[in-house]
Amino acid sequence: MSTPETAVLHEREAVAALVPDWWELFGRSDRATPFQSPAWQLAWWDAFSPGLLRVAAVRSAGRLVGLAPFYREHGTDRLLPIGISASDYLDVLVDPAVPAAGDRIVAALADDAWTEWELTDLLPDAAALDLPVPAGCTEERSDAAPCPVIALPDAPDDLADRLPKRKRRSIGMDRNRARRRGDVRTIAARDGAEGLRLLAELIRMHQARWTARGEPGVFADERIETFHATALPQLLGAGLARLDAMTIDGTVAAVLYQLADERRRYAYLAGFDAAFAHESPGTLLLAEAMETAVRAGAREYHLLRGDEAYKFGWGAVVRHTRRRVFRRPER
Repeated sequence: MSTPETAVLHEREAVAALVPDWWELFGRSDRATPFQSPAWQLAWWDAFSPGLLRVAAVRSAGRLVGLAPFYREHGTDRLLPIGISASDYLDVLVDPAVPAAGDRIVAALADDAWTEWELTDLLPDAAALDLPVPAGCTEERSDAAPCPVIALPDAPDDLADRLPKRKRRSIGMDRNRARRRGDVRTIAARDGAEGLRLLAELIRMHQARWTARGEPGVFADERIETFHATALPQLLGAGLARLDAMTIDGTVAAVLYQLADERRRYAYLAGFDAAFAHESPGTLLLAEAMETAVRAGAREYHLLRGDEAYKFGWGAVVRHTRRRVFRRPER
């Protein structure tokens, strides 16, 4: 095999030119999550652009075998991953057949003028955990965030047995209340246009809930909406996202935004109409999403970053993401 060649890209156009090869590498990277897809990462960059692009691309025999999308933060000397804060899981992409691409990524980015390089929100099997420490640097390793996970059974009929008894009982009661309220249906976005319509409903409900608390809510920043409106149609088209809504008596009562891959489902964002709080449509939609995930062959359902009490009511177990920070000594 030929010696891998590395380039560090500084311009958005050069990174965009990688997209077809990026998708191919993403498909070969068995440790990747939808957060590492070009649909997610480029949409995030276009919405925020908080620094100077530093994207390491490694090729072997012309084929993209490694990709590390980072940026140097404005006003600091920190090297940070594209997608930070909005992405629950971050990582680099390394072709499993060319593990040396990880070494090349580090060598290339080590030449940049940073004093601190942060790799955060790494799953326990993340490729970035295998990267070597750059020469002359110190390393700090720590937990990043609690991310509760539910282990899924092989068959949908066995899912109820995985849930705590109290949760099974409450789901049954919520279903009965919803049916008494009116006709209950679940709608799945079939294309980008329908996805954007349901996303608008989710944002409306999400913001109404936060406004009622006297708080701005995440979508008060218009860039967040721009980011998701750009990413979602591409993610739906690639089979990496699901947007489901539950209607009760013809009214959208809840919307659930999930990311998806062959092994896992990720409950990214949800919203519900307070007028249907007694029926708990968000709970009912999440229960249906888990059943759908099992039918699709998913082995885990991820409730993502945060240790809110409701997650443990589903029987979730905390799995901490990891954080690595490389630092250069002061001169």
